[in-house]
Amino acid sequence: MSIIRPSDSFIVKMNVKIDQSWKKEIEGEFEKPYFKELTDFVKSEYKKGRCYPPGHQIFAAFDLCKFQNVKVVIIGQDPYHGHHQANGLCFSVNDSIAHPPSLINIFKEIEDDIQKPYPQSGNLDHWAQQGVLLLNATLTVRAHQAGSHQNKGWEKFTDRIISLISKRKENIVFLLWGGFAKQKAKLIDASKHHILTSGHPSPLSANRGYWFGNKHFSKTNFLLQQAGLEPVEW
Repeated sequence: MSIIRPSDSFIVKMNVKIDQSWKKEIEGEFEKPYFKELTDFVKSEYKKGRCYPPGHQIFAAFDLCKFQNVKVVIIGQDPYHGHHQANGLCFSVNDSIAHPPSLINIFKEIEDDIQKPYPQSGNLDHWAQQGVLLLNATLTVRAHQAGSHQNKGWEKFTDRIISLISKRKENIVFLLWGGFAKQKAKLIDASKHHILTSGHPSPLSANRGYWFGNKHFSKTNFLLQQAGLEPVEW
């Protein structure tokens, strides 16, 4: 793990960490005008009040999952905005933090799909370390204000990440849960990747029958094994 420091005018000066394997792939994005505006906004927000995740975890998805290891991509929308919840990985929370409703439903589906017992911790670091890129479309948020950092440039950056993975890699399993994530399908070359879609794991969607039973976790492992890759230990 290492710290990437683009030119001082473009970096969020918060000891941001990102694995070296991503550097040659995305460091050019840090020099673009939109990213300068984005980092100025984020720096200002973190100075004015509490924001999540902590600054050093903003790029945790890229720090824990090396570019060459990416084999599954899960796309979320926003970091959790409650106290100590967000850790830079979509749907994941820190150890000892109560599981949010969407994460509860994810674990319930895993329990039903592959008969893995419901876990104590909601920290998904171990997924990321196996090659699951847990990517929120927006990487930061103001405390207790969902969506507060949307449409400031993060989506342009993360769309670039999705397009880059689609272009540079093969046989990636993209898990698109809910309407927002499904819109990202247009960035993915379906001729060389796998796209699995379902409703969102939030209670509103899950309770209407759009989440449970999708079996995305066993299906993902089947597709990985078909491609000669190690399955994920969910």
